[in-house]
Formats: sequence, structure tokens, C-alpha cells
Amino acid sequence: MGLRARTDGVDATRALAAGVADLVGPGDVLLLAGELGAGKTAFTQGLGVALGIDEQITSPTFTLARHYEGRVALHHLDVYRLERLSEMQDVGVAELLDSGGVLVIEWGDAIATAMPADYLEVRFTYGEGDDDRELDFRCVGSRWSARERSLAEALEKWAVA
Repeated sequence: MGLRARTDGVDATRALAAGVADLVGPGDVLLLAGELGAGKTAFTQGLGVALGIDEQITSPTFTLARHYEGRVALHHLDVYRLERLSEMQDVGVAELLDSGGVLVIEWGDAIATAMPADYLEVRFTYGEGDDDRELDFRCVGSRWSARERSLAEALEKWAVA
């Protein structure tokens, strides 16, 4: 079962992500997918603020990875520039998964087949208005499936039937 939400701007996307932050913990993986400018970094910013991160969260497009400390560490990756799945080893994804933080991967759908069996996929698409976004959530694996009801409650304000 998937969940769908709609936001009407960057602030709403950040607020939605803050609600999701209440459900994440060490070892969780979120794969973000969507076109350029669809809201992946804004989502990560909202998640990070809710995790107690004071530092400004920016897209790691050119650095591939950024790390932030909060109540739970946040590892923010952007795999847009990776050409092969084998390059994930160079980024240190396996180590990040073992580090006890939350791992958020922009363009994560490109590497989903190489990820562990448990993750939350968030797919961003443009809505009708310029600032409108549709977010589709898919719980993969037992860890996220067990939280699907809680996730639906967290998304209730933005839910689309």
C-alpha cells in the first residue's frame, strides 16, 4: 500500500518532512526520487530541522555526501552523479548504514536495487500549481511496513485520497 500527500510550497514540504522525522531513527533509510527542483532537498531540510540540526542543510550534489549532527545523525547523499552502482562503495554507503544515523539519498531510485531490504521511498512529482507537489510514500521491508499506520497519521494533514 502506498500513501500520497500534497504540499503547496517549500514550507509545507518542510513541515510534512518534520512530521516524518518523528518516525525515523538510527539505521533508517529514505530514498528520495523526483525531477530536479521537485522538493527533495526541501524535504531533507525539514527532516533535519526536526531532528535538531542547527546547521543549514544544502544539496550535496557536488560533494555527494554531507553529514549533520542532531538528536540522530543525518547522512545526506546525492547519487545523481554516480554512473555505476559500484561507485556506491566509494561514497561509503555501507559504512553510513552501520553508523547509527538516518540515511537520506536523493535520486535514491537509481540505486534502490543495491539498498538493504528496508527503506522508505518518497517520490516527488510536480502538481497543478507552480509550487504544488505530490509526494508518494512507499514502505519497503518490515521496519517501514510496521510504521505505515503511524506514517499515514503523520501525513494526514497533507493526505490525498
